[in-house]
Amino acid sequence: MSTSHLLPLELIDKCVGYRIWVLMKGDKEFTGTLLGFDDYVNMVLVDVTEHDYSKGRTRLPKILLNGNNICMLVPGGEGPESDSMEVDA
Repeated sequence: MSTSHLLPLELIDKCVGYRIWVLMKGDKEFTGTLLGFDDYVNMVLVDVTEHDYSKGRTRLPKILLNGNNICMLVPGGEGPESDSMEVDA
């Protein structure tokens, strides 16, 4: 029986050059194209949309995310729907 093992950093490496959805600690999420990352999962995204549930959406050309604050990565993810970004008053 043959089993294949894929380590977390190997999966992230396969995402370089593709869109990802990054959920951070707190109320921020980012969608963008993964340009690169290091062993600590600090990552550089380009063509980024920042989704902040208290402030709305912001477009950024490039961003460096600290791996300590990343909760989850979704390969190929498009991020939250625009309707879910509205904050109830």
